Formats: sequence, structure tokens, C-alpha cells
Amino acid sequence: MRKLLMASMLASVSGAAIAGDKPLIQPAPAWVEPAPPIETAKLTGDSPVLVTLDHQDKIEGDAAWSYADVATRLATPDLVTRSGTLNLPWNPAKGDLIVHRVEIHRGAQVIDVLGTGKQFEVLRREQGMEQLQLDGQLTASMTIDGLQVGDVLRVAASVTRKEQAFAGKTQTAVLLPQAPLRAGFARARVLWPRAEEVRWKAYLDGAKPVEAEAGGYRELTIAGLSPKAADLPADAPARFHRPPLLEASSFPDWAAVSRTMAPLYATKGAISPGSPLAAEVARIATATTDPTRRAAAALELVQEKVRYWLNGLGNGNYVPQSPERTWASRYGDCKAKTLLLLAVLRELGIEAEPVLASMQLGDLLPNRLAGPGAFDHVLVRATIGADTYWLDGTGAGARYADLGDTPPLRWVLPLRSSGAELLAVPARAPAYPKIAVKLDLDQSAGIALPTVVSAAITLRGPAAEAIGLAKSQGSEEQKRDAVGSIVASLLGREVAVSTYDLAHDPIEAVATVKATGLATSPWRFKDGRYRTTLDRTVSELSFEPDRTRPAWRSIPVATGAPDAMEFVTRVRLPAELNGFGLEGDAELADTLGGTRVERKAALAGDTIAIEERVTSTGAEVAPANVPAARARVALAKARLLRAVAPAELPKRWTWAEQGRRTGRFKPILAAYAQAIAGNPDEVSNYVNRANFLMGVFDWKGALPDLDKAVALDPTAANHLQRARVHRVLGRTVEMVADARAALAVEPASWAALELLGKEDIRAGRRDAALARVQERIDAGGEDKDDMVMLKAELLSRTGDGAAAVAALDEAIAAGPGSPALLNSRCWIKAKHSLALDTALKDCTRSIELSDAAQAALDSRALVYFRMNRMEDALADLGAALSIDPHQAASLYLRGVVLNRLGRGPQASADLEGARIMAPLIAAEYKAFGVAP
Repeated sequence: MRKLLMASMLASVSGAAIAGDKPLIQPAPAWVEPAPPIETAKLTGDSPVLVTLDHQDKIEGDAAWSYADVATRLATPDLVTRSGTLNLPWNPAKGDLIVHRVEIHRGAQVIDVLGTGKQFEVLRREQGMEQLQLDGQLTASMTIDGLQVGDVLRVAASVTRKEQAFAGKTQTAVLLPQAPLRAGFARARVLWPRAEEVRWKAYLDGAKPVEAEAGGYRELTIAGLSPKAADLPADAPARFHRPPLLEASSFPDWAAVSRTMAPLYATKGAISPGSPLAAEVARIATATTDPTRRAAAALELVQEKVRYWLNGLGNGNYVPQSPERTWASRYGDCKAKTLLLLAVLRELGIEAEPVLASMQLGDLLPNRLAGPGAFDHVLVRATIGADTYWLDGTGAGARYADLGDTPPLRWVLPLRSSGAELLAVPARAPAYPKIAVKLDLDQSAGIALPTVVSAAITLRGPAAEAIGLAKSQGSEEQKRDAVGSIVASLLGREVAVSTYDLAHDPIEAVATVKATGLATSPWRFKDGRYRTTLDRTVSELSFEPDRTRPAWRSIPVATGAPDAMEFVTRVRLPAELNGFGLEGDAELADTLGGTRVERKAALAGDTIAIEERVTSTGAEVAPANVPAARARVALAKARLLRAVAPAELPKRWTWAEQGRRTGRFKPILAAYAQAIAGNPDEVSNYVNRANFLMGVFDWKGALPDLDKAVALDPTAANHLQRARVHRVLGRTVEMVADARAALAVEPASWAALELLGKEDIRAGRRDAALARVQERIDAGGEDKDDMVMLKAELLSRTGDGAAAVAALDEAIAAGPGSPALLNSRCWIKAKHSLALDTALKDCTRSIELSDAAQAALDSRALVYFRMNRMEDALADLGAALSIDPHQAASLYLRGVVLNRLGRGPQASADLEGARIMAPLIAAEYKAFGVAP
């Protein structure tokens, strides 16, 4: 805490003056009002850690002086450790670091650390190197020996600064400590000569400085902690925020700032005739006479040929290096790039001026005190005919097509010798979409099967430059993963990439990402129909402004930076099926929460075509319009565009058999083959293809892929998947081997214990099966209930239904609200025809407690079956299958029930489907006496 506060208070606002590169040791200047002495005898364990937090600034003429006195109570060993090294940063090009005191207060004793001869070590720490910044900052570092818990470490130091670029003026800002921070003594003080005109401003409500005059100085003092800034909604515009600052400036207004800084960007004579830079200007002039194209070429020259590098050494914080030096070195920060761009544009006969901007303040800027410190960026405002262009040399990928786009800046200050006031930057959407997406989603093999995806994503501007960099520098694996992530983010689900291509056109600053691959089916069964959401725009909108507090009701809603995106989607449906439709807004043209959404969608034959465009200008939503805007967004979200499948679809097993016979699955298999060929060591490709083959009931076909997956990555999951296939194929030895291998990797694997337990029970090894499970029950943990249910199932398979129920009774007594345990007990009772009346209660209670009740409905159907209530059983089975049409157990039992009711053809269809989906199901049910 102490080091952070010292760094923040001693950080200079701006300035440059040749000063020492070593800290000075001097008493505090006479203008400083001393803080109260530290009375260690009065400090207790409840006293604030910050005993003193005193910050005083003086501005006089063209110089500023910042003084800080911080005393920290070392209340914990951690604070002792963190306080053992004192680091004081400063920039010698801007002023001096003057250390006034370093003291340890221990009881009545005061240890003068500086008086012991302890010296500072000066370190150069360029903290901004990774951000391409060189600021010349030094750090005075000292190790403080012998600190103890209970000590108070007091450090007082100053930083002086002067900025030649300010032409005799200066500015300063004091960071105000705010509640709920605690401090024994806190003060912020600013003073200046009475004869000088200085403006000041404090922003926090309740932070009211006391004004006074003494000794020829005017001063402002804020004693104590400032109140916590009022809470604001996260989407409040920047101008509503109150920075915790007390600022003072000798600049009378924005026009004075403009006049002062304008000479720094004079370009007369900046480009020497016959110089290499002059040759670049001539090249642009020869290429076109169109001033707009000339401006675009000049901007491209500065963005592409000069890399960004902030050199803040010397006067570099405010004074740009010359255009010819920038061109020769091929690096420069925003100032250097702006001056270079200005010089080139003016040589080309284009009207242009520099404008200061703030990338952080947004529309808070007009509320700030006038001074250069309010800005952190500079760019060019060019005028061609009646059009204004905002040209940022530090950007990337700007071209003629999007030259008219506006940056996300609300206000700028033009730099003119005559002075200028702040100028509003109009907000408008980009001329071209920053991202344009074309998706071809082939679902023709079946809506429950994987989607064959073909995607083409076009990116402009900085994003295109990033793709170009990735293409040239990324490894194949990195590029494939990146492409997969991009496509997955568009689809909202994972994509197995089969092929991909990255293309970058540096001339147009456009990049294209192309990919083919496979994604899981997006169709979901609900309310008796399969549906999939096609919307890619409205569902992504977030407009939930909180204006419930009375103080917030007059605050507009900020909607972010201008943007534009475009989506073109084509969905291919199974040609053999009729009855697909669209739900929701197939056509839409509305502004939703500040975002313009336009859509046209149509279903023709077996293809759905959708065109969507989203644009935003960054315009606010006025408070009076918030309720209506919220309602429009809610209505649009309630009417998301969806595709709905026919109510009657071919049975899954029938569709699978036909697909294998007709070659309907060839595109899917081809995509898997391409993915494997492109990345033969990627395990998921084999697992995914095996899962697909299992999903169309080609068990033997899945086995080679699972063999490969296990060979590449012998995880428990891969062993278990292969074990399940071995079980279906009747390969008991292989199944047991895989289950044991899975258990060796993952000893708590429920699935492995289930497979091995069932096989042990079948083979008469009852004790071994139960012992393994009991060990996991005794271990406890989150899966204890699952293990109890497995134990009950194994006991049931031994024929001991009463013991199985007893095991569940104990678990339910401990957790009576578990729908899974209740369902398990109901199921066991139904299997053994035990206490069917209480079994019915268990199932009903489980259904009431469950979010997805298909399992409990299936169990209750078996209870009804045992009670010979066939119509009730049929109703529950229908309800279960309405939730999950592919629950093989419910399908099989329904076939049995229908057969008992004399509905032979219907029964046969259900029984056949269940046997195809779960080849062992007939034997499973026969084991407890249920058969057609």
C-alpha cells in the first residue's frame, strides 16, 4: 500500500527540465506545512495503517513542486516484508527527486535512516517497454533494515518539474484519498503566488477546498479523506464520473492550451527538397490527383512504414521529433506520427491541423480543467471540400474505403496559433463492416447429426493486420487453433477444423479467414419440436440499464464505440423432409438499445438464407427513452429468429440405417477425414468421428478410431468409450481390460466402477464388486450419492432388492431432497415389485423436484407396469419421450406396454428402435422379468 501510494503521489503530471540523475537529500521546503507529529503511544491495533497521508503541491511560474509525506504503521509481517524496500520513481529529464526524511518510529524512539549513512541506489526501470514506450524514468531504491511489526515507517519526498513546451505555464493535480480508505491524518494542499492567475477545480461532490491567503500565496486545503464518489451505473457516460483530483493550472482556458501547443506542430520547412521523405510525397502526388486518395495514401505511409515507439526522453512527452528524423528512424509515437502526417498532407495541398484528444476521458473532457494534462493522444483533422477526416497515424489498416470513419473520441482540441475551443467529434457508424461473416451450415444429413460448416470471415483495419501477423508468424497448430476459436465464437459451439486458410491483403488492409469443419448439431428438442436459433445479432445485444435509483434516472445510457458487422448465413436442410418453418422476426429493421439491426430471412426449398447487418454510432440513449428501448430489446429477444423442424420426423434409427445405405453421411465422413489428415495427432478428431459413428449405431466402425484415440492419449474417458463399444459388441474381455485401465487412471471413475461391477455380478464376484464401490462411499466427497446409487444397482442385480432399498434409505434420510436418490429407490422397488405404493410416492416426489424428469417418469412407468396400470404407464412413457425422444429405456418399455395392450405394430416399432439404439436392452430388462 505504502509503495503504491508513494508512486502515485510522486508521479509527475508532466514537464521537462534538465535535472539531476541522483536523488537529493534536503529538508522540506519552507512553504510546506508540516503534518502533525506521530504519537506512537496513541496507536493501537485498531488504528489506521496509514498514519499520515499528506500531499502538497506548489506551482509558481513555469515550475511545479509535488511534496508527499506518508507514514505507514507496519501492522503485519506482510507489511514489514513489503516495506523493506523503498522505491521512489522520478524522471531526471523533468525535474529532481528530493528526499526529506526516511524514519522509523518505534515507541518513543525515532530512527533517522538517512542519518545512518544509508544511500539510495538508482535503477533504470523502463516499465513500458512491452507497450513500446521509453520514458527515461529512474527509481531511487533503498533497502530498509531492521523493520519490525508495530513500527511506523515515515517517508517524505518531493518531485520538481518544469515543461519548456508550456511556454511559461504549468499545471498540477493532486490525487485525493477517498473513503472507505482510513488514515490518521490526511490532507491535500495546493498553493501558488497571489500575483499569478491560476484556475483550479475539484470534482468530487463534498470535496470542498478551504481557500486562504498567507505569505503572498493563495492556497487550497482539503483536510481529511474525501467522500466516496457516488455510485454510478456501469453504462453511465464518462461525463458523469467524478475523478478524485484537485487540479490547478495557469492555463486560463482551452484556447490558451491550443495557442501554446500549436507551434510544436509547425511544418514549414519540415520536409527538405530532395530528401527521401520528399520523394515519398512526390510518389503520392504522382499516383493520383484526388485529394482524398492522396490523404489515404499519406495515412497508409505513416501507419505502415513507421512503427509505433514512444520516446519520452528529454522533451519527448510533449515535443514531437522532426518528420525527417521520424522517417529516417522509422519509428515514432503519436506526436511524431502526427507531425509527419501533417507535413506530408500539407505538402500535398491538403488542409490539415493537429488535434489533441483523450482516449480515456471521452465526454468528460469538457468538464476538466484546461491544461495539456487532460490529453493523452494527438491526431490529424483534415478537411477536403465539405468533408472532415480524422486521421490517426498510430492506427493500423486504414484505407481509402474507410477514411471517413470517426475514432471513438467525443471531443478534441484543435491546435491553432489563434487558439481554439474544444471541438465535438461526430459519431457515425463505420462505412464498411469491420467484420463480415459468411456461413454455410450443411445440416442436410440430418438435424440431429453434426453440422458441416463452411465459414469465410472478412476483417478490416487493425484486426486484419493481426491476422496478417498470425499468418506469417504463427505455427500450424496455433493458426488452426485460432481459426477454430474464431469460428466457434461465431457459432457458439466447438468446431473441429477440417481445412483452413488465412489470407491478408496489405494493399486493401483486408484479411480473410476461411475454414471448413464440423460442429455439434444446434437443434434442440423442446415442446414436441426440434428448433435451432438462427439469430446472430439480437441475442448478442445487452441492454439492461439499471436506473432504479432516483439519482440515476436522469443519466443516459452509453452504448459503446461506433461499429458495424455483417452476417450472411445459409442453412441447408434435409431435402427429403418437408414442413420446416421459421419462427420469430424473419424481417427486422429496428434500433435496439442504440444498435441498428437489419435482417432478411427466407426459407426456400431446403435452404434458409439470412442476411443481417448490425451498426452502431455510439449514440447515447436518453433517459426518457430507456423504458421504451428496454421494452423493444426485450420484445426482439422474445422473437429471436429460429428454424423449427416438422412435428413428425423419421425415427432416428430408421434415418441412420437409410443414411448408411444411401451415402447421406459422406460429407460428414469426408470432413472428419480431412480434419484427421490435416492434424493426424489430434485425439479429438478420432473421438469425434467415433462418437458420430456410434450415434448412427455403427459400433464396429467406431472401434478403429477409439483404438487410435487410446493409443494417442490413454485417458480414462477414451478407455471408457471403447469399453462401452466392446460391451455392445459382446467383447467382455476387452471391455473389462479397458474399464480396469480407466480405473487405474481415475480411481474414482463411476463409469468404470459400474462396468466392472456389473460384469463382476454377472460372473458371480459379488463381494469384489461391492467392495470397490464401498471404498468410494467411505471416502465421501461430492460423488458419494452417485456411489450409493451404484451400490444399490449392484445389489439389485444380485437379486437382493431389500438390501438395495436399505442402502438408499440411509442416503435419502441424510438428503431427503435429492431427486436422483428418490428416483433410484423408486426404480429399485419397481424392478423387484417391492412396496409399490411407496415407490409411486418416491417417483412422484422426484418428478416434482427435477428440472429434467424423464428418468423419474420412466421409473414411475415401470411402477405402473408392475401395478398393471398400463394406460398410466403409457402416459408417463410418452411424457418421458416428449422430453428425450431417444431415451432407449422408455422406448423399450413402451413397446412392452403396447404389446400388452394389443397394439402389435406400434409395439414392434418401439422395440426395434430401442434394440438398435441400445443393443443390450432386451437382455437388461429380461433380467428383472420384463419382456414383450
